[in-house]
Amino acid sequence: MRFFLVSIFFISTLAALNVNISDSTILNGKTALIELEKDENIQYNEISIGKKKYKIFNNPVNDKKMYVLIPIGYYEKPRNVQAKLTYKEKNSDVSKTLFFHIKDAKYQKETIKVSNSKVNLNKKDLKRSAKENKEATDIYNSVTDKSYISSSFILPMESEITSSFGKARVYNETLKGYHSGTDFRADVGTPIKSCNDGVVVLAKDRFYSGGSVIIDHGQGIYTCYFHMSEFSVKKNQKIKKAQIIGLSGKSGRVTGPHLHFSAKVSGVQVDPMQLILLMNEKLLIKQNYKE
Repeated sequence: MRFFLVSIFFISTLAALNVNISDSTILNGKTALIELEKDENIQYNEISIGKKKYKIFNNPVNDKKMYVLIPIGYYEKPRNVQAKLTYKEKNSDVSKTLFFHIKDAKYQKETIKVSNSKVNLNKKDLKRSAKENKEATDIYNSVTDKSYISSSFILPMESEITSSFGKARVYNETLKGYHSGTDFRADVGTPIKSCNDGVVVLAKDRFYSGGSVIIDHGQGIYTCYFHMSEFSVKKNQKIKKAQIIGLSGKSGRVTGPHLHFSAKVSGVQVDPMQLILLMNEKLLIKQNYKE
């Protein structure tokens, strides 16, 4: 994974503004990381792309740095992007522009056969799924300024990946979007671990995702665990990395037992495996752990 250093110099300060960008080219469905060095003369505000604004947070394991995650939506088209960094320098408002390029990831398609009742919904199921979708959207769009994590992420289980993020999903010969996460092979009753410290913000049965647990890791990062047969946590419960949160199952819209693992960043669905790799290799580096 490449990492770029952009040094932006001012007239009014002697030091340079060092901005580390994980990659200048980002695939749709992936996440970019921007790191900024703290400076007593600079107060960072936000990074904006068009009308979308992203908060700049303290690095959870390095008190000398700040960071922001830029999630690129699945349906974003290839194009050049300008990201505006705004901050105060000695009480003066300043802005600088960073440049990215969004590239098409060229995801594959996969065909899935499920019960027609899970594709062509009746009025009752439509109402239920719409309510559950709004509930989840409200959760994902809520950003907790505090970070609950202090070390690297782990996978929710050690198992074969049967379907990766981003594949276009054709259910019963009807295109119904894309695969929003990573599927792990798991017999019913396989223990599922929380991939990091956090707070449970949802633990319930839902129409599409079945037994579902959503964990807030703070600073706009959420991980999701779907199709569970049972869960051993409840809403508002604080949990630790590697804690068992429940058991895998085959609930919801599925063809068989497995764990669907997904992630959201600032309300945007992203590839959970790429996000974990990015966080572990670039942000939560071992030598900076508080442990």
